[in-house]
Amino acid sequence: MKVLIVEDEAELADLLADGLRRQGFSVDTAGDGAQALSRAAGASYDVVVLDRDLPVLHGDAVCRTLVATGHGARILMLTASGSLAERVDGLNLGADDYLAKPFAYTELVARVHALARRGGAGARSTVLARDGVVLDTQRHLAERDGRLLRLSPKEMLILELLLAADGGVVTHGDLLDEAWEEAVDPRSTVVKVAIHGLRRKLGEPPLIESVPGIGYRL
Repeated sequence: MKVLIVEDEAELADLLADGLRRQGFSVDTAGDGAQALSRAAGASYDVVVLDRDLPVLHGDAVCRTLVATGHGARILMLTASGSLAERVDGLNLGADDYLAKPFAYTELVARVHALARRGGAGARSTVLARDGVVLDTQRHLAERDGRLLRLSPKEMLILELLLAADGGVVTHGDLLDEAWEEAVDPRSTVVKVAIHGLRRKLGEPPLIESVPGIGYRL
């Protein structure tokens, strides 16, 4: 699952991003409203955690634009005010949920999980299976032929993409866009290295096929 955190307080944004990554999410960050729309235009996010009081472009405008353009991400709006009027305003803009600052980190994580389960632009089934491999994306558990696989969050995301393709090819570019935060040089070997590690953990017989010059399929 892919999350965009839009928060101008850099320290808070980094803390939230690190915490969600430990939960198995792929996370990008944006420090202002204009940057948020730029990132959203180039990626499919399941959830956008959106601070309302943003520089350059207000969070209200970001929310309205995401909804109007049909981006599809679930929006969790953050605000310094928890008044009823503020909550109603945020929901009327198209936000799916609302959380007032200061908030408990555990509550934010729970709300992000709940929104992701409801589905966003890149929402997939919570349980994916093929060729003896079963992945529960909600519980972050994977197994092959009943054998538990100890996968890193990155390997989980790659396996999810391959399973969701249902035998189709997942391109090198798609893997970079979906499983890595921020921009990665397309010439980087990070995908090749991660695929090698995933193949090793999946074991024999081999399941991941390389499609030269294009990507991989399961």
